[in-house]
Amino acid sequence: MEFLQKHPLSSAFFLGALSALSFAPLYWLFCFVIAFVLMWQILSEIQSYKKTALTGYLFGFGHFMVGFYWISNALLIDIPTFGWLYPVALFGIGAVFGIFFIFPFLIWRFFQNQNLWIRLLAFSSSFVLMEYLRAYIFTGFPWNMAGTVFAFSDTFIQSASVIGTYGLSFIVCIISASCYATLKKQYKSGISVLSILMILMFSFGTLRLKSISQNDSEIKVRLVQPSISQSLKWDENALENNLQTYIDMSAKEPFNNVRFVVWGETATAFDLEHSPYFQAKIKRAIPQNGYLMTGMLRFDEKSKKIYNAMGVFDDKGQMIDFYDKNHLVPFGEYIPFRKYLPSFLRPVTNLITDISTTQKYKQLNLKNLPPFAALICYEIIFPDQVLDRQNKPSFIVLVSNDGWYGNSFGPYQHLSSAKMRAVEEGITIIRSANNGISAVIDPMGRVIAKIELNQKAFQDVYLPQTLNVSTFYANCNFSIYFLIVLIGFLVFLLCKAIVYKR
Repeated sequence: MEFLQKHPLSSAFFLGALSALSFAPLYWLFCFVIAFVLMWQILSEIQSYKKTALTGYLFGFGHFMVGFYWISNALLIDIPTFGWLYPVALFGIGAVFGIFFIFPFLIWRFFQNQNLWIRLLAFSSSFVLMEYLRAYIFTGFPWNMAGTVFAFSDTFIQSASVIGTYGLSFIVCIISASCYATLKKQYKSGISVLSILMILMFSFGTLRLKSISQNDSEIKVRLVQPSISQSLKWDENALENNLQTYIDMSAKEPFNNVRFVVWGETATAFDLEHSPYFQAKIKRAIPQNGYLMTGMLRFDEKSKKIYNAMGVFDDKGQMIDFYDKNHLVPFGEYIPFRKYLPSFLRPVTNLITDISTTQKYKQLNLKNLPPFAALICYEIIFPDQVLDRQNKPSFIVLVSNDGWYGNSFGPYQHLSSAKMRAVEEGITIIRSANNGISAVIDPMGRVIAKIELNQKAFQDVYLPQTLNVSTFYANCNFSIYFLIVLIGFLVFLLCKAIVYKR
């Protein structure tokens, strides 16, 4: 402890990095708790707001740099062109997102002379407010919200059906707070709060899981994951072989009762919508009276725009419906402020085409299937933004491609986000990836079938009999009310503290 307090800045960075190990695939929850407890102890010796802000920033820098390190792996697919940007991206990610940790730690400093639990509650409230802001500012990036540390357990994430991931983020902060209170010899309150939270979460989760069984429906889906290397995915000499791999894997076994086949994001580089040649080829991959749902680039001849889409093809190879991705990836699918970027970056940014967007929350209605929705890749990470709650679909088809990130933490974290959305909204999610982790997740967040990372395989899965359930979180729009309560609570505490200091 003495070393940490003598070297607060470097200690903050490494503690932030330690806290990131609490996310998938490790789920070392104790790392989150230890990191925050030690960080609070360090800050108890710092009197300056400026140094507190810097210390909190460095904690966030380490937290996000380690938690998001895998994003930089995408630059290694084409090392001659993008490899030099790897360290820029790695440190830049921490540098940008670390800003979100400054405010909670300044709040901690502001309440330094107040009751310990007031400080802890104020910190926890401001921490969740910053997570909420991170989900929306500059189009948002709510990856690795603190509440996802519970995704290792089907039992503990059931609380998200009531309070959502934001609520779970608050709880993990309070768990850390309980441990800190115990460290500060407030044994009764610390142990009591920790015990009550654990008992309530475990009991509620156990009862909820027992309330809905995992019986199969009559709807059978075939997930196809060819695990094509990202370096070959857009290689002109490999494009037709890649498509043939998808077709051969899809048709490897008879389609006994299979209603539809799902391929990953941009599974095909060809214009399936307008090419009779490729339409004839993909017919092999489509069940009789069934459908193929595949990621693709869709070119609209009228608007002359390109969309990252999921196309739906019938057994004649004709595209009968589609969904265009609405929430695009900055610097991946479009370049923000392109014309204002420095000239030395333009040779790189000019290689990235600006993808267009259209209708949000589009629902697809097909013969022999209940109404469903589609999402593409990272659209699943956004709480409250994955479906139209007034016109709820029966299930979600999510096409993705985590091949950009190699054998890293990214694909596992992506899957944990899908689990959280399934529980929050009470909906079945069918996730198919070119590479990553393809899976079917039931409305309780249970993974009922899975193709592992880097595994080349297909799998037939009967969807759960209960395709969706009602949740308090979705019905009551809990996150908005929770946000209002947190803001109100924080304002009340601030006013009270200001009066006290006078």
